Amino acid sequence: MKIKNGLFILAIASSLTACSGGGGMPKFGDDEFAVVSVGASDASLQTTYPATIKGIQDVEVRPKVSGFITKVYVHEGQTVSAGQVLFTIDSETYRASVRQAQAGVNTARAQLNTARLTFENNKKLFAKNVIGQYELSTAQNSYATAKASLAQALASLASARETLSWCQVKSPSNGVVGSLPFKVGALVSSSNAQPLTTVSNISTMEVFFSMSESDILNITKTAGSVSAAISSMPIVKLQLADGTTYNHPGKVVKMSGVIDATTGSISLIAHFANPEKLLKSGGAGQIVIPTNDNHAIKIPQEACSEVQDKIFVYKLGTDNKVKYTEITVNPQNDGKTYIVTSGLSVGDRIVTKGIAKLSDGMKIKPITEAQYEKKIDDAAKLAAKQSTAKGFVDVMKGK
Repeated sequence: MKIKNGLFILAIASSLTACSGGGGMPKFGDDEFAVVSVGASDASLQTTYPATIKGIQDVEVRPKVSGFITKVYVHEGQTVSAGQVLFTIDSETYRASVRQAQAGVNTARAQLNTARLTFENNKKLFAKNVIGQYELSTAQNSYATAKASLAQALASLASARETLSWCQVKSPSNGVVGSLPFKVGALVSSSNAQPLTTVSNISTMEVFFSMSESDILNITKTAGSVSAAISSMPIVKLQLADGTTYNHPGKVVKMSGVIDATTGSISLIAHFANPEKLLKSGGAGQIVIPTNDNHAIKIPQEACSEVQDKIFVYKLGTDNKVKYTEITVNPQNDGKTYIVTSGLSVGDRIVTKGIAKLSDGMKIKPITEAQYEKKIDDAAKLAAKQSTAKGFVDVMKGK
């Protein structure tokens, strides 16, 4: 029985050796590499720029008069309308000024009445030759002076009333209330460095970002003018601080006419609708601008090797020898392919598989990617078959 088992195992082992050619793994051609010809295709890219978010109108609210805050009518984040009272400031001193100005008006009006009566009486006396021209002119001048005094008193009263109205600090526009650094009892004045609050109109948000001078020049030259360049810019997106994309698109509406000498960049503004009030003034994010290239050269990243921030490919010559070639690529990519900006042309052939085994000037036998993958699959299947058979032999041997 042992002799029969031994003969059976020997037969299986002989069969495996025959199937594998005596070497275990198939003879995969050491000079066979997958090669493709470079072609042009459509590519969608996107460029991101750091951005700052602000309300379309951010207005600092400051007091026009000095005094202690007696009432705060709003809270942070509250939506307010133009003219709504936000704070009141102690008004007793200013009410006294109004009363004093009113008293001045009453006095001036009484003096005016007296001067008018005197002037009218002198006109009658002058007509009867009782008094001379001098007395009449004097009365007339006194009457004019009294009218001017009343006008001045009325102006002072109006000014006092306006100053009193400033004790009620109102919202200058529709918007959302910002921080409230001053509480009831705080002494405030127009000279305070810090405003009482800021009212931000956030129905539409302005998103500020900058582009390089060269990029702006390219866009402007293509469009023909700055206004045409702004109009031709695509719909943009906003990436929020948490990495998500804001669900409303934006449009670039303004471009600065001055280049920042420090950074060499130009500031642009995009508008985004903010119906849910998700965006807050002072926030940060990134503007995402999409671009399309109808003649892009796209190659798989696995066909490239990176050395000291430089990217190389193996380009195949007419003599089937590879050349280690440096290329430049667009920094924006999808993680699987590169868009080549220089170093390759349409029609060039590059090695896409097994580049770790290549060296500059090596002669190879080009095959298609399908042929290369088939050889890989055949090798894997044979290896699995050999592993299964070897396990069976080990079992028969009692291992």
